[in-house]
Amino acid sequence: MKKKLLALACAAAVVVGTAGCIAAPVVPPLGLVYTDMKAPLNLGGDPASKRGTSTVTAILGMVSTGDGSIRAAAKNGGINDVQLVDYEFYNVLGIIQRYTTVVYGR
Repeated sequence: MKKKLLALACAAAVVVGTAGCIAAPVVPPLGLVYTDMKAPLNLGGDPASKRGTSTVTAILGMVSTGDGSIRAAAKNGGINDVQLVDYEFYNVLGIIQRYTTVVYGR
């Protein structure tokens, strides 16, 4: 009985621990070994002449650094009027993960 209760408690802890991941605004389809994908975040307008990016990098799912905001991407590209927003996601075995916000504008 104690083993079943312990197993149930562990399963509940995993579900609660991953609940924040499931509620993320963008949940890309992850490959178990490797993921490298690009997709739209905002279907606003036509890609303009300027492009800016901002990136967040995670290592082993334990340390995550960077500013992946649209504002940072626009600033990095010298963009005042954002027309379109895309994102890129890269993952290798969950060891290195990179999320990049790409903005286009004027």
